[in-house]
Amino acid sequence: MIDMRDAIPLDGDADDLPDPTMSATAVVDARGVVTGWSEGAERLLGYPSRAAIGRPAARLLGTDRDTGGAVRAVLGGRSATASLRHRDGRRVAVRLRAFPWSDGEGRDQRLLVATPTELPGPPSASAEAVFTQCRLPVMVFDAELRAVRASAGAERDLGLSERELAGRRVTDVLPPHICHKVEDGMRRVLDTQETEQFHVRGRSRPDAPDRVWSITVSPLRGPTGQVRHLELSALDVTEQHLARERLTLLNDVSAHIGSTLDVMRTAQETADVAVGRLADFVTIDLLDSLFRGVEPKPSATGGVTLRRAGQQSVLPGVPEALARPGDLDDYPESSPPARCLATGRSSLHRTDDEAVRAWEAADPGRAGVVRAFGVHSLMVVPLRARGVILGVALLVRHRREEPFTEDDLYLAEEIGARAAVAVDNARRYTLQRDTALALQRSLLPSRLAAQEAVEAAHRYLPARTRAGLGGDWFDVIPLSGARVALVVGDVVGHGLRASATMGRLRTAVRALADVDLPPDELLTQLDDLVTHGAAEEDTRVPHEPELDGPTDLIATCLYVVYDPVSRRCAAATAGHPPPAVVTPDGAVDFAGIPPGPPLGLGGLPFESHEWELPSGGLLVLYTDGLVQGEEHDLGSGLALLRRCLERPVRSLEAACDDLIRTLLPEQPLDDVALLVARTRAFDTERVATWELPSDPAAVADARAKVQGRLAAWELEDVAFTAELVVSELVTNAIRYGQPPVQLRLLRGHALICEVYDSSGTAPHLRRARAFDEGGRGLLLVAQFAQRWGTRHRADGKTIWAEIALPSRPDEGAPVTAGPFGALLR
Repeated sequence: MIDMRDAIPLDGDADDLPDPTMSATAVVDARGVVTGWSEGAERLLGYPSRAAIGRPAARLLGTDRDTGGAVRAVLGGRSATASLRHRDGRRVAVRLRAFPWSDGEGRDQRLLVATPTELPGPPSASAEAVFTQCRLPVMVFDAELRAVRASAGAERDLGLSERELAGRRVTDVLPPHICHKVEDGMRRVLDTQETEQFHVRGRSRPDAPDRVWSITVSPLRGPTGQVRHLELSALDVTEQHLARERLTLLNDVSAHIGSTLDVMRTAQETADVAVGRLADFVTIDLLDSLFRGVEPKPSATGGVTLRRAGQQSVLPGVPEALARPGDLDDYPESSPPARCLATGRSSLHRTDDEAVRAWEAADPGRAGVVRAFGVHSLMVVPLRARGVILGVALLVRHRREEPFTEDDLYLAEEIGARAAVAVDNARRYTLQRDTALALQRSLLPSRLAAQEAVEAAHRYLPARTRAGLGGDWFDVIPLSGARVALVVGDVVGHGLRASATMGRLRTAVRALADVDLPPDELLTQLDDLVTHGAAEEDTRVPHEPELDGPTDLIATCLYVVYDPVSRRCAAATAGHPPPAVVTPDGAVDFAGIPPGPPLGLGGLPFESHEWELPSGGLLVLYTDGLVQGEEHDLGSGLALLRRCLERPVRSLEAACDDLIRTLLPEQPLDDVALLVARTRAFDTERVATWELPSDPAAVADARAKVQGRLAAWELEDVAFTAELVVSELVTNAIRYGQPPVQLRLLRGHALICEVYDSSGTAPHLRRARAFDEGGRGLLLVAQFAQRWGTRHRADGKTIWAEIALPSRPDEGAPVTAGPFGALLR
């Protein structure tokens, strides 16, 4: 690098030397080799000092004959004009001069000075014409951020001439929310000396529309490299910005609409996503038939009544709305929404349109809203999905000054199409789920059967998931001898297949319970039925798509029998959680039933378990959805169930509510069936038992004993019927059975007559021929009793019959005692 302090001219005054900041200088020795290279020379020709020093000046500055000759002439003491070669290959026109020079040791050298012939200064006439005619807004600002130059485009967009803009800052020209952002950007460029680009939105002048501008601020460097001016250019990118906004809005529509399969929620999501970004007020109205499970069919003519499904506004509280979500709203025949539903075509309106004026005339209430809020434009879009019109969307502007455009209508139609598909999906899901729920509820007991063994309460909660309904069920089945069977079960899987399987299993359990099978034998028979049913489904071709589910048919079941006379429970389980048992003193435990395999595995045994439960105890049967889920596993769920049951029970209904509230989340992922039963007991005064000898003469004695007991019970009205039934049952036991023979009467809502003998042979009802001497006994029993049957045990059988009792005056309508009850009375 050249330092003027280290070298002195051989002749002349140092003040005559050129300004080194304005020129490129180099030192050349007597051999023509460069020994010094200034920063100006590096800027002018692009060579750093390390690449220039030591090279011949003629070769470094130019290779052609003219340049080399000019350099040699200058080194000889003359000045000349030459075209020097830049490092990148371009030519640089300069004026060369040489001055005698001496280094610190007295050696003669030459100071070579190159001054560009095109010095910075006023632009040429052609450059001036280009700048003033530039249609792009371009301005030049000085270091004080005051305008120096303005292009024709800047004059047009700002509404000021270049002379009016000269000396002004952007804060004197642009609105505050724009000018501060622009001026801050200009200050950053002055500090960093790096080009910066950013976007602003607003009006360039008061009477101009709202636009989006891409602002670029670049530093302008002087010959010395200092930044003394800034160039600002503005590009109108409103259309590109609006296109990006529309794409972003459509992406948000896809992401936020249809998050749930609920019609009202989906409609509200549509209104929420459009307000503030496309419209100031949005309503979503759907055909009322859609909410009643009827296929929507809009009327071709006349006014329409729609149900408001969703609405939103930029104003708090949605004050523009004339109806609330869930309410009905009427649209006259002349209104754009009614015509939109009739034609299926969207429309764009200004409030001064003839169609809107006719609507206002027919609907004064809505006309008042238009005037009160300054509504100036609106769009009406049909919600059509799969060829069916579901409703209409109304989009309104009253806060944003720009009216809707055709591009806005296209965007609204796209939003309406996507929203309609989401609404239709929610509608179809709701309809299918309601159908499945109605099917399932029809398969479950609508009310518990009347019986005297237990007081029961129940709950059934369907899952709130898209997987569909499950196969949980419960039942209370009256059995012979005043006993009762409590059942809960669960079919693995969800959907119509699980519900249909549940209905078949519940029917099968009831049929097997009527046979009075012990719990373990009943589950064995039920397991065979499930296994055979699964085999039949595997051979079904084709497979029904609406019965989608697991290939294997698996179910669990818990079957409990309670006897109010002996106060004992017998139970067996097929892969089901055990029942909770609460004794009258409040102790809680789970019955120790030997676990059995789930139904459908086949070939594995089931075991029964018996225990005594005094009157007033609780039996709690449930499906695994109550104690197992996202919030807790089976172990912690059973522990929580135990803690809940340890609390005092006000009533069975309250106990069910407390268990549901404590153990389940707001949206259970699985179906839940819950059955809570409080046991009752028959005291000794309601039970009479006699041991009878195996002698035909004992029949008369049995009739006498029955007559005496019924007199004590004040049941003389049914004495004749009871004697006839007991006579036939005892006669059959003595004639065809084996001793011992036992007779038992139970007094409850009905009179139960039971005859036991140790034979395993059961009688059958048959039609006696004209000359047969027997075969009419059971036919009489069947005619006089409201129910009768056979109950087998390991050591014999019991033939039982129930005789209806007349109702007391405070019990409502009388119940006949049998076919001949009126004659007996």
